[in-house]
Amino acid sequence: MKFIIPTSIADKVEPQLRTIAPQAEVVHVDQDGAGDADLADAQVLLRWWMPPYTLRRILAAAPRLRWLHTPSAGVDGLLIPEVIEREIVLTNSAGAHAIPIAEFVLLCMLGHAKHVRDLTALTPENAWEQGRTLHLGELSERTLLILGLGHIGQEIARRAAAFGMRVIGSRRRPAPLAGVERVVGEDAWRALLPEADYIAIAAPLTGATRGMLDAAALAQMRPSAYLVNIARGEIVDTAALIAALEQGRLAGASLDVLPEEPLPPEHPLWRTPNVWITPHISSSSPRTSERAIAIFLENVRRDMAGQPFVNLVDQQAGY
Repeated sequence: MKFIIPTSIADKVEPQLRTIAPQAEVVHVDQDGAGDADLADAQVLLRWWMPPYTLRRILAAAPRLRWLHTPSAGVDGLLIPEVIEREIVLTNSAGAHAIPIAEFVLLCMLGHAKHVRDLTALTPENAWEQGRTLHLGELSERTLLILGLGHIGQEIARRAAAFGMRVIGSRRRPAPLAGVERVVGEDAWRALLPEADYIAIAAPLTGATRGMLDAAALAQMRPSAYLVNIARGEIVDTAALIAALEQGRLAGASLDVLPEEPLPPEHPLWRTPNVWITPHISSSSPRTSERAIAIFLENVRRDMAGQPFVNLVDQQAGY
């Protein structure tokens, strides 16, 4: 079996790959998709973080490719004709990012409840005078609505429950989950919006979720509610969100994913009140790559044993 491994990650992947598949052939590709050997007979691609044109260049040079693994959980940018029409099997790294992202969501909620940005802005001259005007809140007994109770959503739920929060949420196929008081499916999440003090978006970007947090949904939220989006920027109607924040119909938002990335300096979100923008960094952790590689290697083992893949993407559903 011949594998395409990006040069940037080869030193971490290849020694482990050799223990599972000693006879494997490996060709390395750089950030532009250029290989150090022929790609024509390669069957497996471990995609790492690369621009879209690089992936297309590799796919064009590897007509026998049958399986593509991505380090990301989201696959919205990978469901391109070159993958779908050739019926290339796609697996993702769902679960690899869940812990750091869940911790980041707690950071955002705690930051809002404890006025962390106001506290960090205090100076030696005004700390006692200004600090005493801040009314810090608690997460305990607050209601968190998680839109998307997959790997990430469930890790968020565990941590929120440990803080004494009431957790409710949605998923495509609703089923009871530990730490979640109520799980609903399809569009039933809209009826839960008025109950939520915090809303965390952890759903994949699909045709069904694109723009789902629209003006009508935002109008259902409490004016005191706080939104955290660590999924995809396109799930939220940005214009409607800006209007809700400017008009005081929403208390604030933490956005780690944006409608454009990088977000242009002239974008109105930068000037919208009570928005905390971060550069799509919530999954950052030295262990994230380790987990993604481990999922890929487990699938190599399964492929060689004729067993079904883990994290097989349903390309029709979009995740």
